[in-house]
Amino acid sequence: MAKTIKADDFFSDLNHPKKQEMKALRQLILEVDPSITEEVKWGGPSFYYKGDIATISPRVKEQAVLVFHQADILTGHPILEPAPKGKAYARFGSMAEVKAKSNDLKAVIKEWMQIMDKK
Repeated sequence: MAKTIKADDFFSDLNHPKKQEMKALRQLILEVDPSITEEVKWGGPSFYYKGDIATISPRVKEQAVLVFHQADILTGHPILEPAPKGKAYARFGSMAEVKAKSNDLKAVIKEWMQIMDKK
């Protein structure tokens, strides 16, 4: 059986210039609703509610990046940058940017949950 890496362990082992921003994004997402769960897959902490919502990607070093896996079901949000295969990115270059965009991020997560509840 494969070892499950918990997000706390992931962050304690992570050496990344935007680690604090990533941790803040994680906290913001989990605060939206207690039904949101997380696990580490696809290279970073991934969030789930009746389907995969988003993953924090540590591949980009100059930003904290959230990859929304099925963004094509969401309405247009200013923080989402369209990407191939129906995905979208939300990029955060600083802690100030995380704070400035926090309500927008929460709105995206809430919309995801509403869409999933209707399925």
